[in-house]
Amino acid sequence: MAESLKNAPQNLFSKKGNEEQGDSSDVTRALPHAVGPEKSLLSTMLQDPQEYMAHAIEEKLTASHFYLPNHSTLFGFLLEMFENGSEVELVSLVQRLLDRGLLERVGGPGYLTELYTYAPSPGHFRHHLSHVKDKFVLRSIIRTANEAVAQAYETPDEVPELLDSVEQSILAIRESAETTEAQTMKQTVEEVMRNFQMLLSKERQSLGISTGFEELDKKSGGLKPGEMFVIAARPSMGKTSFMMNIVENICLDQGKPTMVFSCEMSSAQLVQRLLFARAKFAVSRLSRGYTPVKKELERVRNASVQIVESKLFIDDTAGISINELRAKARRKKKDEDIQFIAIDYLQLMKSRTKQAENSREREIAEISGGIKALAKELSIPILILAQLNRGPEGRTGKSLGVPRMSDLRESGSIEQDADLVGLLYRNKYYAENEEERAALEGKAELVLAKNRNGETGGIPLTFVEDLMRFETGPPAEEME
Repeated sequence: MAESLKNAPQNLFSKKGNEEQGDSSDVTRALPHAVGPEKSLLSTMLQDPQEYMAHAIEEKLTASHFYLPNHSTLFGFLLEMFENGSEVELVSLVQRLLDRGLLERVGGPGYLTELYTYAPSPGHFRHHLSHVKDKFVLRSIIRTANEAVAQAYETPDEVPELLDSVEQSILAIRESAETTEAQTMKQTVEEVMRNFQMLLSKERQSLGISTGFEELDKKSGGLKPGEMFVIAARPSMGKTSFMMNIVENICLDQGKPTMVFSCEMSSAQLVQRLLFARAKFAVSRLSRGYTPVKKELERVRNASVQIVESKLFIDDTAGISINELRAKARRKKKDEDIQFIAIDYLQLMKSRTKQAENSREREIAEISGGIKALAKELSIPILILAQLNRGPEGRTGKSLGVPRMSDLRESGSIEQDADLVGLLYRNKYYAENEEERAALEGKAELVLAKNRNGETGGIPLTFVEDLMRFETGPPAEEME
């Protein structure tokens, strides 16, 4: 045992004394460990492998959790035997280790016998397992901190990337420390039946978060956790308005904490759109000398109160990097439990890695992949706007202005990462004369070009231009 501790990992901190006082000695500290509980776990698993090896696997115990190298090697070998269905008993274990040249590495026959006779109470297995995992977490924190300190002293060129890397490493430690128990068949069936009842319910037609657009919800099933929804359009089609209409429904009507990242418009501009669209008041009329009546003022006041009392968070950092966005989103998820993120828009974001410096497609791929990874990490849906290239203008006849998924700028990675892709357009924009423009007034369509978990197709919409608002059905009559 003394020999085992002697060979234990010693990735240590060093503390130098005050050189002016002549103290130049180094004081070292061993990493956190729990040798006794490690022996207890191995002894219990050796005596009853069927019961306790299975339990260790369920608890995501790995060879890395063990501090002593011989304990780590032995557990890895036991795990291999268990997964292969081999019987675990002392004689065959010694022989197998000998055949593989691992016997001395685990401490020899004497140490295996010591583990067998250690004989802890099986009732302490969970308690000792918790000790071992806690010490592993502490070692992981120290290792991550040491690596961060070393990289920081090396003055890396990409400081934001280092910050994001450190944050991810810390979050990974937390995730590895958490154990998710498998659902029983009863729990699984109950969940399926709950979802089935939701689909049957007239009150709720989707399993995800409702967008407020009935036809879109029917086709998509709502915006689900971990999904990335791309809304793409040419300039002036109203994609920001469409995004804010969805934000309004999710945040104000459903009361879900929501975060908006705006790379193009200021927070004041977005709130102005949201406020007057909700109040159903065309603020553009004020510039023409219109004086609002009392009911209109009341609607504006009520809408402003609703927005103030909501949990809507807007970040209008221009040219925000994907790493900065992810860091801010993580903190807001932790502090406010945000349930939805909207981003305006993808091509205005940045990726400041060296690989992205000389390749726009590489940069877009890193941004798109980063957003999809964030949606999965936070387990919330993310809607992101994207710009289309000039492809729609180059078409003729009935296809003039009609977008296709291939019109997405640097489209390959976006198409691959997105769970849903909606192409927004208004025919009025391509009308050749005033008569045709008047006939197409208010008509819009969202083409659901990709839907990983449902049907695709066109979704008719109405655009109320004065209110900068999309609606399902005919345009709302002007309110007095």
